[in-house]
Formats: sequence, C-alpha cells, structure tokens
Amino acid sequence: MKRVLSSVGIGSANVDTILPKTSLEPGETVEATVEIEGGSAEQEIEHMYFALMTRYRTEDGYSQAVIDKFRVGDNFTIDEGEHREETVEVTVPYGTPLTMGNVKVWLKTGLDIDWAVDPKDTDHIEVRPDERMQALFDAVEDLGFSFYSAEVEKAPFGRSQPYAQEFEFKPRGGEFRGKLDELEVICAPTRESVTVYLEIDRRGGVLSEWADTDESKASFTFSEPDRDAIRDELESIVRRHA
Repeated sequence: MKRVLSSVGIGSANVDTILPKTSLEPGETVEATVEIEGGSAEQEIEHMYFALMTRYRTEDGYSQAVIDKFRVGDNFTIDEGEHREETVEVTVPYGTPLTMGNVKVWLKTGLDIDWAVDPKDTDHIEVRPDERMQALFDAVEDLGFSFYSAEVEKAPFGRSQPYAQEFEFKPRGGEFRGKLDELEVICAPTRESVTVYLEIDRRGGVLSEWADTDESKASFTFSEPDRDAIRDELESIVRRHA
C-alpha cells in the first residue's frame, strides 16, 4: 500500500508526495508520485521540491543536512478543484546514512529551497544496508564484534558532505576480546566500491588513553559483497594493530 510521506499546503491547493515504499537501500531508484489538488480558485504553482534529509551531531547539538533534493515538474497553473499528478524517479544516493541506532532520514516537501525545520512536514524512512554494507557488517561480526551504536557526526575537513556516519562495534568474543575496547568504522561508498576507514581502540591504561597511543587508524577498499574476502582483509588489519 502506498503511503503519503510528505504533505504541504500551497495556498488553497494541496500537494502530497507519495513513494511506493518507505524502506530503501542506497543506490535504489523508485518512482514517486506528486498529487496536486486544486483549491477554491485557479492557482499558479512553481518550484515544487522534495528533499531527502538527515541530521548530524555537532558540539552544539544537532544540525540538519540535505542529502539530495529534487525538483518536481515545471511551472504550471492548476484550476479550481482540478486533480493533477506528476511523477519523478527518486534515487537514494550512495552515502545516505543507514537508519541504525540513533540515525534518522526523512523526506521533506517544500515550495522553495528553504529547508528549515518543520516537524509537521516530515516523514521518516528506513534506509537499510545494501549487499556490500551487509557483507561488511557480517564480516565484522565474524571476528567476534557486536554492533553497539551508529551516529551521524560532523565530518572531518575535506569531505563532500558536512557529515559522516560512524558505526561502533564492541568485541564480545574471539581473539580480540580483552585486547580491544572497540572498533569504529566509517564508510565512503560509491557505485563502484566502498572505502572503509577504521579506528582500532586498544585496551590501555590511563596514560596511553590520555596520550591517544591506544588508537590506530587504517583503511581498505572493496568492490564486491564477498563476506569472506572482507573478513580476511579486516582480520589482517586489526591483528596488526591489536
């Protein structure tokens, strides 16, 4: 059943943006329907947009970020009581945060490019891992780590987006239990590959934690959702820094 994801009034007219489903993967394309109902008088409609959005944590709280936005149709006039539909293909971009832990992604409909917060005009959607990301998570679990948390945070300098999603895993068993405190993972996926940035936190004393000598950083890139190959690469890297 289709679900209205976002709705906003335009004077006497009403506009609803509809997606065929609310659970999507990065890279997936769906066809959205925009339904416009004319009001009590003829009206000129222009600059209809909807945007996929998220929030990220900063030192001062949370800020909003536009993941991607789409313009629907051209300027047109809708007559009194007229029903009109527009369709547009919506692609969830690679790098869209996964809605794990405290992470939120939502669709917003608006009449201009002012994406200020409006809690009455947002509907959340689920963004689930694609095959490659799921293979990575499975490989991490194979090494004895369990998912602990996920958060979208202010990105380090130089990234194309102001945010980056961090996944935190804790060692619950296997050879790294007792050696590591946690494994932090940040991913930069594209259509062709996924680059994985790791922060390996060793279990150290107060002095090593104060001096940051208990942390190591590494990275690797993979293209196929090959759980075994990803696990072998990950295991090799973590062992060198454990």
